[in-house]
Amino acid sequence: MLIKYCKVCVLPSTKPDLGFDQNNICDACNNYQNRKSIDWKKRYEDLLILVKKYKNIDFSNWDCVVPVSGGKDSTYQVLQVIKLGLNPLCVTSTTCDLSDLGKKNIQNIKNLGVDLIEVSPDPKIRARLNAIGLKRVGDISWPEHVGIFTIPVQIALKFNIKLIVWGENSQNEYGGPSEASNSNILNRRWLEEFGGLLGMRTSDIIKLDNIHKKKLIHYEYPSEELLKNAQIEGVFLGHYIPWDGLNNSLIAQMNGFSTYEKLVEGSIVNYENLDNHQTGIHDYFKFLKFGFGRASDIASLLIRRGKLDRSDAIKLVKKLDGKFPWYYLGKKLEDILKPLNISIDEFVNICDEFTNKKIFKKDNDGKLFKDNMGNLEKNNYDN
Repeated sequence: MLIKYCKVCVLPSTKPDLGFDQNNICDACNNYQNRKSIDWKKRYEDLLILVKKYKNIDFSNWDCVVPVSGGKDSTYQVLQVIKLGLNPLCVTSTTCDLSDLGKKNIQNIKNLGVDLIEVSPDPKIRARLNAIGLKRVGDISWPEHVGIFTIPVQIALKFNIKLIVWGENSQNEYGGPSEASNSNILNRRWLEEFGGLLGMRTSDIIKLDNIHKKKLIHYEYPSEELLKNAQIEGVFLGHYIPWDGLNNSLIAQMNGFSTYEKLVEGSIVNYENLDNHQTGIHDYFKFLKFGFGRASDIASLLIRRGKLDRSDAIKLVKKLDGKFPWYYLGKKLEDILKPLNISIDEFVNICDEFTNKKIFKKDNDGKLFKDNMGNLEKNNYDN
């Protein structure tokens, strides 16, 4: 299978929802170039109008909900919201396998001077959902990705907070359909298409996995009727302020955010995806399915911003992308899998099941070729 790569960045044609123009330039790169024609001053003025609309002048309630993971982007979000004069209620949907660094960075957000609610769904059910997500749709992070979007909305409803301030629109930053990538609104339609459901819903889990509905409350997005009656609006901050992960990281670090002691496994930076030990598995399955991983994502972001030469990015990606996740943030794979009751051998079988056999080399018997560390090799590197 010949994979086509963007001639500007290193994203492949196998990436879901990614389009290419007649010059073999991907949506994400074109979106970034289009930012040059955006009147950011006008966008910021629009943001100030939004702030004025939702600010509680009698101080009787929080002005907005800010979903936070403790990462560099959510730290930046909180700083920007405070700068705008809003009083946020920060909401954390607790990560599946929270790292010590993740705990430290969540505490740092609290230390910025905000109220924060942490919602922690039943960990026994969460572990079952991790295993179900891994085996059924190839995503160990299914419950986390869903909870990130459902729980802050549930909290906004319960506390009658009308505004939710999200971070970047991933469809704009990483490439996706034009209508979605140019939107400033996160709603049910955006969630169902791009929010990590992968076609699996709580109704499927209730039916197939004997998990009671009462244990899945946190994974249900509120109904359209409820949201309409509550008049809740969810907006992407990245629509109003130019988004830059490296810039966000530097500003976050200036305000107490802690990075990893070395490059994150499977990545080319030390400042992203620091909170969840399961993230390495999630990123590895992206590589198995589509032939690219986290290193490709971040390298492409840096190329667009002139921070990394494409030829150097290709070398980095070849060296670091898609390595078998024996460790993540220093934690052993067997220890990450233990709460899921999945052995290393079973994990390898699941990996093989979800591997796109057209992308990777096979031996003479048709079996996937792996080196002594379990790493696969792509059929081509026609970058």
